[in-house]
Amino acid sequence: MWPPWKRSTTGRSNKAAGNAGLTSWRIVVIFDNTNAELITRFRSVSEDDAIVEMVIWRVPEPIPPSEHGFKYRLVYVVDHQRVVGFDNERGKGDHKHIDAEEQAYAFIGVDQLIDDFFLEVEKWKNAR
Repeated sequence: MWPPWKRSTTGRSNKAAGNAGLTSWRIVVIFDNTNAELITRFRSVSEDDAIVEMVIWRVPEPIPPSEHGFKYRLVYVVDHQRVVGFDNERGKGDHKHIDAEEQAYAFIGVDQLIDDFFLEVEKWKNAR
């Protein structure tokens, strides 16, 4: 379920779980190598509350099974649901999410990644 702060691991609401004051959630990612360089961190909330967020790091060692030196996540969220996302999670490699479907993604470079992400966002918007 997206966003993660809506998820209850106990089957009870967050309020019942003692998190009545929880209004936001920050996902923390820990890299094995502390020499990662932040390339970009961008977040925008539109008038209709849709969210675009991009975080891209240059890392000294590839995140397996990716073979390039970047760690990234790009996400488009509508009504608290991820509808488009690109990331290279450790163990999964480069992939994208369109609604609930996960597909392999051929990473070429950062500029192309951003272009491909916004192309998928526009395709998703035009399909609605």
